[in-house]
Amino acid sequence: MDRDAIGIFDSGVGGLTVLHELVRALPAEDFVYLGDTGRYPYGNKSPETVTRYSLENAAFLVEKGIKLLVVACNAASSVALGALRAECAVPVVGVIDPGAKAAAAHTRSGRVGVIGTEVTIASGAYTRSLRRLRPDLEIYTRACPLFVPLAEEGWTDNEVTRAAIALYLGSLARSGIDTLILGCTHYPLLKAAIGEFLGKSVALVDSAEETAGEVRETLRQTGVRRRRGRGTTSFFVTDVPDRFVKVGRRFLGERVESAVRIER
Repeated sequence: MDRDAIGIFDSGVGGLTVLHELVRALPAEDFVYLGDTGRYPYGNKSPETVTRYSLENAAFLVEKGIKLLVVACNAASSVALGALRAECAVPVVGVIDPGAKAAAAHTRSGRVGVIGTEVTIASGAYTRSLRRLRPDLEIYTRACPLFVPLAEEGWTDNEVTRAAIALYLGSLARSGIDTLILGCTHYPLLKAAIGEFLGKSVALVDSAEETAGEVRETLRQTGVRRRRGRGTTSFFVTDVPDRFVKVGRRFLGERVESAVRIER
């Protein structure tokens, strides 16, 4: 199984931030990425719908002969991880627990903020994960739906972006948090602007980085990590690939050369 690829899915291009960190951490591995662009976004859909989409995405990737599945979508990780683990014969890694572990380990004040899409925040998944690790934490959550289109438009640091950040994060800045989880795979593109607004006293936890570390450890434990050679990446989408390629290059550079459309 060490020669098999690692499968990754997201509702669109946001999961490319996770793929970026995975490629850095595991350069010898092959990856198969599925962006469900035809049904994007997941962040405002019901948990039942997100779970159904997630199971269909996983089935496609498993058919490709993967050795591990990465759910590179906070919305899917927050509501569908249990169903995916029950259905898939390969290990499944989400993005919620790795980010929560890093935040719980870092905070000194015991005040942690979480930002994400509406479905991620409404699910309470980060809150539950943080509470399992440290019941004493004060947790402040905020849905920031405008951050996704800003990231995809490449508006990562302009007047509109700074105004949106101030609007969404003003109360979090006053709450005394010292750690903020970027609970959406798009949000790392806004990391510099968010960090400037909150100041150096607030650490930003990028779930993409933490997820890559958990995937590496899972491969080590299961004995299927590939250590030699240079891996390749294949991209699949459920809508016309042109926009995916264009926006994807903002996330992953020239590595996103093309994508194959599949029917749903």
